[in-house]
Amino acid sequence: MFEAVEDLIGEHADLEKKLADPSVHADQANARKLNKRYAELTPIVATYRAWRQHGDDIETARELAAEDPDFAAEVKSLEQGREELTDRLRLLLVPRDPSDDKDVILEIKAGEGGEESALFAGDLLRMYLRYAERVGWKTEIIEANESDLGGYKDVSVAVKARQSSSGANAEAGQGVWARLKYEGGVHRVQRVPATESQGRIHTSAAGVLVLPEAEDVDVEINPNDLRIDVYRSSGPGGQSVNTTDSAVRITHQPTGIVVSCQNEKSQLQNKEQALRILRARLLAAAQEEAEKEASDARRSQVRTVDRSERIRTYNFPENRISDHRVGFKAYNLDQVLDGDLGTMIQACVDADSAAKLAAAQ
Repeated sequence: MFEAVEDLIGEHADLEKKLADPSVHADQANARKLNKRYAELTPIVATYRAWRQHGDDIETARELAAEDPDFAAEVKSLEQGREELTDRLRLLLVPRDPSDDKDVILEIKAGEGGEESALFAGDLLRMYLRYAERVGWKTEIIEANESDLGGYKDVSVAVKARQSSSGANAEAGQGVWARLKYEGGVHRVQRVPATESQGRIHTSAAGVLVLPEAEDVDVEINPNDLRIDVYRSSGPGGQSVNTTDSAVRITHQPTGIVVSCQNEKSQLQNKEQALRILRARLLAAAQEEAEKEASDARRSQVRTVDRSERIRTYNFPENRISDHRVGFKAYNLDQVLDGDLGTMIQACVDADSAAKLAAAQ
């Protein structure tokens, strides 16, 4: 069992030697890559060594128990400990998502339900902002298109892990994508809308799209593939709004992906933000295509805002929230909307891990 770990131990030892060489750190990009791989392998190597040691200890305890029955209890305890280590090692060996350490761009779009859907999109935005604050992540609203009643027709927000995080919060030590990737899909709300005078419960929906934020090295964009249009901004804003052609619309002609940005005051800033979103969308599209080709699409991720794929329901009259993918249900909707998302996300993480483990066996 676990014969493949021997190769990983050799790779771990080789990485340790390389990282001890000062010349390696002259190339910061390569050093970061080596450090990342070393950090991935370290828990596997440590768990495997503990698993091997438990096996040796069990053999010794059995020999002693044959002479002295008092050692029988220790054998049972060691066997139980080794079973736990076996399960932990199996889980560590399940292939991890290569994007788990990435930051994300999260997009929320109003869907079915008109103005009520836009208000719900605003509720979802506040929920994610408050969750990020609890965890210790940084957030930045990149682009927002507000509705007449203060909701959002669509909004894009960047969520980044703080590199200097002390790790006091367990979730803060994990990549943003590792946690928020399960939020992608259609979120359904059942409540009495602010616009409803008869007190009737309505159902509407908003779509959430979560994209791992691409770095320049992840996606190469050929400037010749871009059509860039500029136009005057509209809506609330600074002095430059409606007076200069500062808004930017970028069309990636090979894929047809269109990104617009008008929140910043200058055309250059809007162009940079639009390119940032475009890179994330192109990375997501490339990863999705790769998954299709490998016939290994993860059920835990929903990359498109398909209104038939409702992943979660927010029932206000019952203060209930339900995740339909994993059968999770809780009656603390008010707390969840205030950013207490950890338990629900963990249920998705655990279900995904269990499915991957079952597929790997």
